[in-house]
Amino acid sequence: MTALDSWLAEAQTLLAATRGLGLDATMDAAVEVIATALAARRPLLVCGNGGSAADAEHIVGELVGRFLLERPAYKAIALTGPAALLTAWTNDYDYDSIFARQVEAHGEPGGVLLGLSTSGNSRNVVLALEAARARGMVTIGLTGEGGGRMAPLCDHLFAVPSRVTYAVQQVHLCLYHCLCAGIEARLAEAPR
Repeated sequence: MTALDSWLAEAQTLLAATRGLGLDATMDAAVEVIATALAARRPLLVCGNGGSAADAEHIVGELVGRFLLERPAYKAIALTGPAALLTAWTNDYDYDSIFARQVEAHGEPGGVLLGLSTSGNSRNVVLALEAARARGMVTIGLTGEGGGRMAPLCDHLFAVPSRVTYAVQQVHLCLYHCLCAGIEARLAEAPR
């Protein structure tokens, strides 16, 4: 087996294990709460660190831009920027509260916070989930195995059965692309 074959086989095994978790109802519920929020012009806030920050921005790009359908922009905000805010806040206060501070600014009752952390233990994502709950927002998490400290803070949790960062991120990509497609399809059905 070549290195590529081995790599793809490993990804296929984890994807199959994730399929075996029976997350269809969780996906349907997550699509519904996000579509409901966006239809009401409530925000979808998305956050994560490192590769998960890139994923947060990817999700927002699909929803503000377009994924599969031509349609109006959705009210989705990545809490991973702008750089001036991130550097000012973390310099003057701390890094742990950077996402929670933005939830304070942009969060609304009926909105949704989507947090990504492969460990489920990223303190700034955990604090953002706590802040979102305090503001009456629905919380969704994409994590690795077990969900970490994020698990009890998420109304809807996708815990990929692995603790290997890159492997979890590969499955997160599949999950959030499915989420984006579902949101677009659901909102395309909604009366305008």
